[in-house]
Amino acid sequence: MNKFENQDPLGPTSEHLSGNVSKQVRPSVRLAVVVVVVAVLTYFTHSLLTIAVIAALIAMIMIHELGHFITAKWSGMKVTEFFLGFGPRIWSVHKGETEYGIKAIPAGGYVRILGMNSLESVEPADEPRTFRQASFPHRLLVAFAGSFMHFIMAFFLLWSLFSFIGVPDNSKVQIAALSTFDSQVSPAIQAGLEVGDVIVSANGQSISSASQLADIISKSAGKPVLLKIARGTRVIEKKVVPVKAGTVSIAGQPLESAGKASGGVIGVELVAPVQELNPIAAIGSTITNMWSYSIQTVKALMSHFSPQGISSYVQQLKNPSTQITSPGASSRFESPVGIVRLASQAAASGLGPVLSLLFSINIFIGIFNLLPLLPLDGGHVVIAIYERLRSTKQRRYHVDIMKLMPLTYLVVTVIVLLGVTALYLDVTHPLANPFG
Repeated sequence: MNKFENQDPLGPTSEHLSGNVSKQVRPSVRLAVVVVVVAVLTYFTHSLLTIAVIAALIAMIMIHELGHFITAKWSGMKVTEFFLGFGPRIWSVHKGETEYGIKAIPAGGYVRILGMNSLESVEPADEPRTFRQASFPHRLLVAFAGSFMHFIMAFFLLWSLFSFIGVPDNSKVQIAALSTFDSQVSPAIQAGLEVGDVIVSANGQSISSASQLADIISKSAGKPVLLKIARGTRVIEKKVVPVKAGTVSIAGQPLESAGKASGGVIGVELVAPVQELNPIAAIGSTITNMWSYSIQTVKALMSHFSPQGISSYVQQLKNPSTQITSPGASSRFESPVGIVRLASQAAASGLGPVLSLLFSINIFIGIFNLLPLLPLDGGHVVIAIYERLRSTKQRRYHVDIMKLMPLTYLVVTVIVLLGVTALYLDVTHPLANPFG
């Protein structure tokens, strides 16, 4: 979980005692070794696309922290560290009063701002530049900045998807491929249907799904079906006569129609056509869809932490095989292992699924981090608001963080338990490929 008040537990290392040369060379060598190892593993495992998506996920984490960093600097707060990862340092460099660097475990990132709470000991000279002494608007700005960056990223990801790749229009049916029968020309080819044709209606009935068209075709073996088709900018009509599925085959495999050997088939593969929006129109659709998805995410979180959701999750842990088919199983929490698997599956399916995955992750993290509980960003927002309400012109009120520590420890424990149990489910019973 991203936090912007974490401190490096290791403190000064032997690097500070090894002279100026080792300061400059050793961290650079470590970083170079890591880069080479990752490059070699990427090459031999043929996982360039997966690594690229994982790199995008790491970049998202750091952009979150960049939001805290920029707003803290702009507000005059003292920022002493800006790091990717946790654990031992691999590489770092000092620029002014801030140390920038990379640590061994890229499972998050952090920005260290002085005086995030009333317990932290700070040098008297630095006290005016602490988070706790900043004005109320500046504290809110810094606390909100991380989640705000996720929503900004989500907007551009979804806008790019709408503008340059497109999304399936599930209210339309398009011919994706024409089948070749073993013993005869398929009815679709005979009728002059083409790949890319959009089926508007069949026998005067408007078509809005592939199953609807398949049902009409299945019931019309040997009978003509009048199709109205959108081809480019034209709308034309084609008459097709389905044949009985049991009388034809493809590559030696008999066909079935809607589960019936005697139903009609015409030899087409159907998909929902991809619809692109112009960049201006995509702005409105992006905002609408972001709002809708955010509401769904909030409802999903409330459902997960409701008594029924907790009970359902416990049942999944007791009998993991049930989670594959149980309702809502696909929306369970994912561990880093599950996220890497999703990244690999999305990368193998194309840029559209990758953008969709990154969009959904940004929305989730942005909302989850605003939960009004420490150590999440939302906890700092609530504390800032509460302190503002309790403060007067003569006396500034500071919350006693010690009183909140039991609840904070409980929140951290829940997050750790969710991570461990999600890892168990992802390893033992991974979810089906949502992009397959």
